[in-house]
Amino acid sequence: MLKKANVLSTDNFFKKTFIFGLAAAVWWGMNVSSASAQALDEIVVTAQKREESLQEVAAAVSAYSSDFLEERQISSISGLEKYTPNLRITNAPNNGTAAQVAIRGGVTINPAITWETTVGMYLNGVYIGKTQGGIFDVADVERMEVLRGPQGTLYGRNTLAGAINVVTKKPSDESGISAEIGIGNYNRKHTKLNLDIGQTGKLRTKISAYMLDRDGVVESTGPDGDLEDKDQVSALAAFSYDITDNVVIDYTYDYSNITQNPPYSQTVRVSAGNIFDPTSPLYAIGGAFFPLDQYVFSDRQENVQLDNNVHEKSKIKGHSLTIEAELDNAVFKSITGIRDMEWSDVLDLDGSPLFIAHTARYTDFESKSQEFQLLGSRGDINYVLGAYYYSDDAYTNNPQQYFGGGNSFDSQYGSETEAYAVYAQLDYPITDQLTIKGGLRYTDEEKNIVRTSIALASSDPATAAACLNTFPCTFIPAGTTASTEFDDVSPELAFEYAYNDDINLYARFAKGFKSGGFNGEAATFAETITPYDAEEVNSFEIGAKMRLMEDRLQLNTALFTNEHEDMQLSIFTAQGAAASNVRNAGQATISGLEIEALFMANERLMMRLSYGYLDAEYDEFLELGADVANNRALPHTPENTLGIGFDADLMNGANGSLKLNVDYSYVDDYFTYPYALVGVDAGGTNAYNTLVDSYGTVDAQLIWSDLPFGNDSMKLTLWGKNIGDEEYINNYIDFGPGFGGITLGYFGEPVTYGLTASMSW
Repeated sequence: MLKKANVLSTDNFFKKTFIFGLAAAVWWGMNVSSASAQALDEIVVTAQKREESLQEVAAAVSAYSSDFLEERQISSISGLEKYTPNLRITNAPNNGTAAQVAIRGGVTINPAITWETTVGMYLNGVYIGKTQGGIFDVADVERMEVLRGPQGTLYGRNTLAGAINVVTKKPSDESGISAEIGIGNYNRKHTKLNLDIGQTGKLRTKISAYMLDRDGVVESTGPDGDLEDKDQVSALAAFSYDITDNVVIDYTYDYSNITQNPPYSQTVRVSAGNIFDPTSPLYAIGGAFFPLDQYVFSDRQENVQLDNNVHEKSKIKGHSLTIEAELDNAVFKSITGIRDMEWSDVLDLDGSPLFIAHTARYTDFESKSQEFQLLGSRGDINYVLGAYYYSDDAYTNNPQQYFGGGNSFDSQYGSETEAYAVYAQLDYPITDQLTIKGGLRYTDEEKNIVRTSIALASSDPATAAACLNTFPCTFIPAGTTASTEFDDVSPELAFEYAYNDDINLYARFAKGFKSGGFNGEAATFAETITPYDAEEVNSFEIGAKMRLMEDRLQLNTALFTNEHEDMQLSIFTAQGAAASNVRNAGQATISGLEIEALFMANERLMMRLSYGYLDAEYDEFLELGADVANNRALPHTPENTLGIGFDADLMNGANGSLKLNVDYSYVDDYFTYPYALVGVDAGGTNAYNTLVDSYGTVDAQLIWSDLPFGNDSMKLTLWGKNIGDEEYINNYIDFGPGFGGITLGYFGEPVTYGLTASMSW
């Protein structure tokens, strides 16, 4: 059995390392007078489209600076979940570059290119539309912001659960160079270079690059070598030009190229009484030819055998152009975005030397967006007005082969989207302490689907019978198309009350909207052309943002209730092929609590805490005409998430400064699919087969800054992630009884560590 961690009882090394480090830091820190403690720095965010103090934003927002991210070796959104309450960022099964992002239980599970996200992701104000390619390195980050709760008014469609905003560094007036090199276990090597050319005339220019290469953490005798390796290159070119004293143009080009092998699909279970069970009579038609039962392991495997060429590739190019003009009492912005992605994977799904399940996806995706904003004030009223346009074009070729190639399918699907929106938000102070904020967004969009599904060969009796033993056999003719339209009005209403200079209270109502569409992986013609509706959420939230103890303690809390309607769920319909289809089958209520705290104990010790609690249940779940809400799991809703840590300055002197950071993160057990809790659902599956056990991990960094090096100085960082080498699964795939009950588990990375050296000139 896999180890099951919890808050009070984790792996011994885990526990001892963290507790010893925390106790030592606190004991040592208490010997420095708290009277000498400095105030916490103010955190500035752009969550409301304008620069504001984090403590003045009437919403739950977490923000992370470039220093915080660099010290923790974070260059993509992956990793933010360790420090943010009720945020889960998990690699989609089989992939290292496709993300399942959940905030407060709102999540999109399926990474197919036709699905919309539940959490909107933005780079320099430009929307990133899909989960495929959602995890990529950004070469030079200024900050990352996580907005929890619906952001429909200012951010629009597909921010039902929240938004993640990544902001890169702009060119500066002064020239400068910074460079970093690093090594680590698994033969890790990375290089980072930032070149600030400075100002030439009215032009400022900056170029950044980041390269990472690492061997895989799972050794494989397969044709392509080790799994879960890293071969990544990212670059950023930024230009800023002053047309006049009041008009500035900012252009950014971002590039990411990832070529690596995917995570290992480890078979952790096959169902009893099915074709891979040696004690079952059905074994003679399955396991006798493909003895997968010999390759089932519950603990993490480090040496495996595959029979298929595998890879994962993601190439992304992005352009953003922002024109900002200062007017009388207002600022006008134009934000233009173009993004292009080529993405592919080739998978050995069964994770064995047997030819059981081989699939591939070859995806092309491009999007264009244009946004106009007017931010300003008139009298006591602050306002944001905007108009928005977005379009995308996506296509995936998804060939599949099963059981030695005797079952082979030509599956292809694509989609197009065109969306328009207008929005407004006003802030009006009723008194010196009380401000009311109201917002409204109208969205109109058109979506279409194109689909092909052809059985090239099949030994499955049901498929063969449906095809009259004649192949190729067309289930969905090439060029099958359908289109539909959606529109939505997303309001927001908030009250902000400044209790005093240090405490701000707020109450907020907001509606979120996740676009509907078509199921690109539909098994029948009828299901292909049947759209599913948009998903909506009504969110009620109260919160407090506090700066106490002479600004040494920052404490932010939020209580919320989210009422989800028309949830887009994959359910078994028993119509046509034995496959799952997409329906607006569910309604759910998800309530919770969030606490974030920063405490400057003294001038050398800062401590942090983040805690999230979720209480999630279905109000309705329709399957085969019956309401089974009391017997279905809500996916990606751990009851508790916790992050605690400290930054301790251990030494300051002529030989530099020594700093220790230690962070512990914990997540409760959570379900990964909306299956039956008791017995099995109509598809024959049970949620506990794919339950992620609770686990906790510790990360740490020892940083030696201002270390004399010739006539300059350098910084050395010794870092480690999952330093207790906790063994845990963070995602699953359940093939169901129709495919032998194969359950695949995807393990989190083992301990990784390294040393980096950096200098600036």
